[in-house]
Amino acid sequence: MRRFCWKPAAPFRLGLVLALAAAAATLAAQPSDSPSSPSLDQLSEKQVEALPEGPADFQQIIERAKRRVFPALVFVKPIVEDYGSGEKKKQEVFGSGVIISPDGLVITNNHVVENAIKVNCVLFDKDQLPAEILGRDPDTDLALLQLDAPAEKRPLPAAEFADSDAVDEGDFVMALGSPFGFTRSISLGIISNTQRYLGFENEYRYNLWLQTDAAINPGNSGGPLVDIEGRIVGINTLGLRLVAENVGFSIPANVVREIAARLERDGAVSRAWTGLRLQPLKDFNTNTFTQAERGVLIANVESGSPAEAAGLQSGDLLVAVGDHPIDGAYVENLPAIHWRLADLPTDAPTTFTLVRNGRTIAAAVQPVLKGKVEGENLDLRRWNMTLKEINKYKEPQLYFYRKEGIYVQGVRNPGNASAAGIQRNDILLSIERQPVDSLATARQLYESILGDETREKKVLLEVLRGGLPKLIVLDYTKDYEKAD
Repeated sequence: MRRFCWKPAAPFRLGLVLALAAAAATLAAQPSDSPSSPSLDQLSEKQVEALPEGPADFQQIIERAKRRVFPALVFVKPIVEDYGSGEKKKQEVFGSGVIISPDGLVITNNHVVENAIKVNCVLFDKDQLPAEILGRDPDTDLALLQLDAPAEKRPLPAAEFADSDAVDEGDFVMALGSPFGFTRSISLGIISNTQRYLGFENEYRYNLWLQTDAAINPGNSGGPLVDIEGRIVGINTLGLRLVAENVGFSIPANVVREIAARLERDGAVSRAWTGLRLQPLKDFNTNTFTQAERGVLIANVESGSPAEAAGLQSGDLLVAVGDHPIDGAYVENLPAIHWRLADLPTDAPTTFTLVRNGRTIAAAVQPVLKGKVEGENLDLRRWNMTLKEINKYKEPQLYFYRKEGIYVQGVRNPGNASAAGIQRNDILLSIERQPVDSLATARQLYESILGDETREKKVLLEVLRGGLPKLIVLDYTKDYEKAD
């Protein structure tokens, strides 16, 4: 989990109280000499399936849904390489997943298995199996795993997807997962919103979200959000810590199903890049309202982008892409537009229909493949700092200053880089007056300097901080590895 949430929300507590009160009233109305009902754990699967549905049978409905999906829940335990502390570290993290096919395909979040060098999964029967990462899609924060299950365990129990477009506000749902590194758990709630736009410009831009008040705690990431039929309506991804409410967000099942299919087929999700930043016609966040009946406002055209080459300008109204009209009246419409632009062919131009100063014009835009969302990492362990490639999608504030290059991802404290005044997000320009434009160059210079036993253990670094260059002398006389 990236953010936290706990404490059940008031709307669910009220709904559950009413349901349980109705059940109690029904039981109270039964004759006193009627035989006692068996407990749920004494019922067979067929008996649970045959339980009647209704307001008084809320607990039975939950039990039926749980039995349908609980066996497909997976406790995901990746061993990842982390560079954020200023040195490469291996650690085991925890997350959740759900089996979506009898042959062992598992869907989880990308951030659960990002930088993983090994993945183990604990199944419903507490058997631990290794898993292979078939593909990851950082843009939607989804990943697809393949369980290495022996023949005697197959077919594996698999959950089925619901049509997330049919989900409605107020629907009861259950969030399943392995919070805080514990084994399986369930939290209950309702769907609070079916089309929540989170407003992230450089991530999570391709889909809306299901908002729920079912608790999504750290470790629930990648687990399923299911309806009362036990079908997956979403994959739990984000939670917010508020004072008195649970606010969690799940990726809708229809998006998950599409991305899973692409990852299984191609191992990645290829997307086109045009260089457009869009703004809805009615932007209530900035109180900006464009007098137009259709289209979407082009807020910015990135320098050197295909859109700039085709002559698109900030302030243009984009009203059609190819033969498809564009509806961007509200922020909730933007993900669908981003998805359509990302699916454009990169081997031929596409006609963009624009309105500029009241005139309709056409422009031929030749999209290119979007670059990698993640950059590579480098551990300069003797200097107690880690480096990473600048990436326009993940570090746009650094990309603004330098289109290509590397920056300080982490600084160990205490450590030589920290003592010298090196800071996170410093852009590394040179080492000993030698320009540095890639991790390969940085690695070569670092190894060459450390290999020279005759030199003084000091190195001159030039960094760019907040747009201003700065020279820093890093003294690495002290070996913090040995000091530990």
